[in-house]
Amino acid sequence: MQNSTAALPPQDDDDDSRRLFLPLLDSPPETVAGGAPKVAAERESRRRLNKYVLAAAVLASTNSVLLGYDIGVMSGAILYIKENLTITTEQEEILVGSLNVCSLIGALASGKTSDWIGRRYTIVIAAATFLAGAILMSFAPSFPFIVAGRVVAGIGVGFSLTIAPVYIAELSPALTRGLLTSLPEIFINAGILLGYISNYAFAGLPASINWRLMLGIAAFPAVFVAFGISAMPESPRWLAMKGREIEAKRNLIKISDSNEEAELRFREIIKSASSASGKWRGEGVWKELLLNPSPSVRRILIAAIGVNFFMQASGNDAVVYYSPEVFRDAGIEDNKQLVGVTVIMGIAKLGFVLVSAFFLDRFGRRPLLLLGSAGMACSLAGLGLGSKFLEHSDTKPMWAIGLCVVAVCVALSFFSIGLGPITWVYSSEIFPSRLRAQGSSLAVSVNRLVSGLVAMTFLTISRKITFGGMFFCLAGIMAAATAFFYRFLPETKGRSLEEIETLFEDELH
Repeated sequence: MQNSTAALPPQDDDDDSRRLFLPLLDSPPETVAGGAPKVAAERESRRRLNKYVLAAAVLASTNSVLLGYDIGVMSGAILYIKENLTITTEQEEILVGSLNVCSLIGALASGKTSDWIGRRYTIVIAAATFLAGAILMSFAPSFPFIVAGRVVAGIGVGFSLTIAPVYIAELSPALTRGLLTSLPEIFINAGILLGYISNYAFAGLPASINWRLMLGIAAFPAVFVAFGISAMPESPRWLAMKGREIEAKRNLIKISDSNEEAELRFREIIKSASSASGKWRGEGVWKELLLNPSPSVRRILIAAIGVNFFMQASGNDAVVYYSPEVFRDAGIEDNKQLVGVTVIMGIAKLGFVLVSAFFLDRFGRRPLLLLGSAGMACSLAGLGLGSKFLEHSDTKPMWAIGLCVVAVCVALSFFSIGLGPITWVYSSEIFPSRLRAQGSSLAVSVNRLVSGLVAMTFLTISRKITFGGMFFCLAGIMAAATAFFYRFLPETKGRSLEEIETLFEDELH
């Protein structure tokens, strides 16, 4: 039987790294890959969450607060921007949707960038870009300037949405990857709630000042991320793909709970990265993804693009952005009351995404995704019925208004159980290592494009077919999403990233 040292890089790394791996150097690969050490490592992972990985995941996810905050704060800020800058409905849709459409640029660029300079520094680019956009928005003297600020901020959002889940997935052990990779969605929902609270806190100020403060506060998380980057480890999988195996091993020691777990993960990563040269920068990935994909890669693309498409086609972001308009149409007139209702929505969304995150690694991705999408279909249909009743009612009874408010909160809660967190988890874990960053960027680009299109047309379409008609359409889309997820998305719970690479091949047989 071949000695396991043959699988390791040349023994020129530091003494501490050698000593940590030394107990395993005389054991055969099969023992590490399939025997008692693997069982022990998995048992250890179940017992506790690695604090170093958790800290890195939290810091990487902080960028996601920026998107969530923008979604939440813009729903209230737009009321005062319209009053202060006197903009039309069409300009309102452009203002809201421009960030999402332009995040497509950042999403497309992030894959190649992160393959070139690394995951950590791509996160810094995301934070710095959003910081510049937030400053532009808060000091904008006119409509064109504020749109320019949202364009810049949108590019930063695109970078962040793509790279943060990829970075976290590449750091996380298989048994806690669902929880850790859902952190970006948790932070998005925390940002939404903070945006609602900001709206409520500044609503009493003059309209020429309050929306500027609402938008400008978003600069602070970006500064925090930029300063915290030095404490974050680079992805061991990216280091291995670059031929920097010594650094990859050193970082694995930091993010693993035992020698056995670190060695197991190291062998899997080296095996997966063996096809890439030391100077690999992601060359040929787009060709493999789009021009000549293998059957398994094609299946991965269908799953990743599909889940990202339906995440935004659900209308979740648009409902959050325009919830004051929806509730005003339902019969709530006062701006302060409108903003207060959105705070309730934010609390519901954050609460349920936390529930989903903590159960993802226990129940799996598929059950929660199917529950969430089916629940959205039913609640959106109920919201459509309530809206239709109010459209044909002159008295606007409180029970009907309350029904619509509850239906919106239930729909957004089901989104937070399923599509919200699981889209980021799934997109970041199913691509092979050499395709992960750019494959995720392609999927997230579809996500951002659909989000922008929905945000920029939601009010126009709703005014033509009414809000009730719009919610019925969204309910039908979510019914189709449930069927798609059942057919095309296999379960990935508890599998290492390298094992998931073979999962879609197995599905072909």
